[in-house]
Amino acid sequence: MYVVGFDIGGTKCAVLIAKIAQGKVDFLSRSQICTEGSWQSILDRLCEIYECQLALLELSKQDITAAGVSCGGPLSSEKGLILSPPNLPGWDSVPVCAYLGERLGVPVRLMNDADACAVAEWKFGAGAGKKNMIFLTFGTGLGAGLILNGALYSGTNDMAGEVGHVRLEKDGPVGYNKAGSFESFCSGAGIRLIAQKYAAKCLNHGDPVSFCRDADFIPKIDAKRVIECAEEGHEDAIAILRETGAYFGKGLAVLVDILNPELIVAGSVFVRAHKFLYDSAMETLKAEALGASLAVCRLAPAMLGEKIGDYAAVVAATRGQDEII
Repeated sequence: MYVVGFDIGGTKCAVLIAKIAQGKVDFLSRSQICTEGSWQSILDRLCEIYECQLALLELSKQDITAAGVSCGGPLSSEKGLILSPPNLPGWDSVPVCAYLGERLGVPVRLMNDADACAVAEWKFGAGAGKKNMIFLTFGTGLGAGLILNGALYSGTNDMAGEVGHVRLEKDGPVGYNKAGSFESFCSGAGIRLIAQKYAAKCLNHGDPVSFCRDADFIPKIDAKRVIECAEEGHEDAIAILRETGAYFGKGLAVLVDILNPELIVAGSVFVRAHKFLYDSAMETLKAEALGASLAVCRLAPAMLGEKIGDYAAVVAATRGQDEII
């Protein structure tokens, strides 16, 4: 069977076509665009790209069985609505399944990206064979997908796992519309805010900053730039990531104590900056979490790496179909 997947993110959006056979996924085509403009214009552009992909692959719309949308919450998978995610301003009550379904002519299924990524890692990646697992997106924002007792747990109205909204500090950067939240410290957007504040303070005192040459460059600082400088050995960038790792461990300790998982998998930023985040995260985890719970839990980067969003879109497309899920 052939499916089309849409990975909707706060920074970029992707559309892909995949072939599924005997439980294996073969990605045939993929393109991405920046998340800029209205939701209608973005979805229209993705559909236009999809039609070009079909032509290049010499496929017709009739060859496509289903479509899936993976997107950060809040959302309603039952109603097919995206409900004002914090990293998608203007995406308010977007009828994404109906809109794409009319354009594509196939059933469209919507899943929270953390849930879809959790299932993807559980079926195809680091979580294979695990019964209790947590996946954390750690991308532009921070959300969790929960595999509990061998099944996806999404809550009463798809809101389970919105851990980015949990408060870690009384004050701090703003993430998920809350100062001091888990997301404000442990996400690409959070790292950007922390690095920008650090750079402004240093430059104001005449101190050099590895990831920012002057005050005019401050708005251009992002997590990618900080990670690149850390890779080059710059201590200021490394220190920011180590602090992020410590906050990550603080948030994870709460999840470990409450959910008692055997595996925690983190994607995106954690995959790229794993060597700078892991040690400080584990140090804080050991100090904060219950020893008996932590003893049976492992923290790991997503095995699917940068392709996890693609797998998540496929998981969404095939939700409820035995061929994949």
